[in-house]
Amino acid sequence: MTSVWRALLIYGVLLLIFRVSGKRTLSQISSLDLILLLIIGEATQQALLGDDFSITNAIIVIVSLVGIDLVLGWLTNRVPMLGRVIDGSPLIVVDSGTPMKDRMRRSRVTEADILEAARQTQGLERMDQIKYAVIEKSGDVSIIPWSQGEEPGL
Repeated sequence: MTSVWRALLIYGVLLLIFRVSGKRTLSQISSLDLILLLIIGEATQQALLGDDFSITNAIIVIVSLVGIDLVLGWLTNRVPMLGRVIDGSPLIVVDSGTPMKDRMRRSRVTEADILEAARQTQGLERMDQIKYAVIEKSGDVSIIPWSQGEEPGL
């Protein structure tokens, strides 16, 4: 039973850490982020298994983690407020071509990140060509360009 409690605690702590670290942390993984995730994985493995490295204990921990994930997934679908707390919600960071600096800072996204997404997804080159930029729950940046004839200055 100790393994189940350890799994629950580690799952909760990791969920909190990744939630606090921001959406963009999960969306853009660099080589340094990968190294950090590998280290976290190793430290988590040691914390989950403790001194019991048996196959039985490993199976108990894996089943516990998957069970926790399934229950949380079910709860977030049934209780929208819980879903917003755990998964977050989309956040507009550019409105009518104007970057919303405080939201961008909280989301750990830069104007360069927004312009990169605009170039890659819409072929846009300037901030004033963007009607809205949204940080999605996944951490991806969605770009909504101005419609034909709607762009400011036309």
